[in-house]
Amino acid sequence: MKILVTGGSGFIGQHIAEMFASEGHEIIVIDKRKNKWPFLYENIFLVKEDIRNYGKIKNHFDDVDYVFHEAALVSVPESMKKPNETVDNNVKGTVNILKAAVEKNVKKVIFASSCAVYGMNDKIPLNENAITDPLSPYAISKLSAEYFLKMYNEEFGIKTTSLRYFNVYGPRQDYSSQYSAVIPIFVNNALQDKDLIIYGDGKQTRDFVYVDDVINANKMVMNRGDGEVFNAGTESKVSLNRLAQQIIDLTNSDSKIVYKQGRDGEVKYSLSDISKISQIGFKPEINLKEGLEKLITFFEET
Repeated sequence: MKILVTGGSGFIGQHIAEMFASEGHEIIVIDKRKNKWPFLYENIFLVKEDIRNYGKIKNHFDDVDYVFHEAALVSVPESMKKPNETVDNNVKGTVNILKAAVEKNVKKVIFASSCAVYGMNDKIPLNENAITDPLSPYAISKLSAEYFLKMYNEEFGIKTTSLRYFNVYGPRQDYSSQYSAVIPIFVNNALQDKDLIIYGDGKQTRDFVYVDDVINANKMVMNRGDGEVFNAGTESKVSLNRLAQQIIDLTNSDSKIVYKQGRDGEVKYSLSDISKISQIGFKPEINLKEGLEKLITFFEET
């Protein structure tokens, strides 16, 4: 089988690429960046290209069976500062992927969407029929891309599925940027006894899902859920206050929790309802404590 992963040099994309490579499949990664972490398998081939450049990417779809579309500008705060770039990457890029997939007769495109599309919906847990109220260019772009997948599925006959990721974490996730996700930043700082900074009062809640479970969700919808949207989460929530303290405890850190002003575009409460994806066999295997322990070990070893 031949599989193409956009954004395959990034955190989730690289995990997807390596999971399929470990099974002996041929993997094409399209990413405008070189991967920070070396690929573990020789059957992964990196095409250093921008998905916004249709003429440069379409020929790499030859004989591809499945596309996992992970490439995007992924940070909510960054998208607030770069709305044009966000739409260009996340919407125009997605349309290019779909066009190439139709032209080259790809079997299916599986898209990394986001729980951010729900916005400030306080009727949690959130199921796929909940009202969407995107609050940032990032969230708007993800919801727009979902509609393009649905349209291509209905009008052009290509199979598509969108997965609304909740807060994914795990090894190889970047901690070095101001736009990095909260867990790798907290773990890195805790291991160095640095302050853990919470933007807002820390009462905001998140549904953190370990990367291996998200990879399993992607694999599960390869031959199921055509034309559908699914949540990929755990149905478990934790406040940022509790998360920070748990990481301090697990690392035996002397870090202090410091509060700063909240950031625009970020939701207060988030929790998945995964009953829909559970009906096709998905079940998260790794709880937050286990996932944090795995990530801490990874940090300590690397």
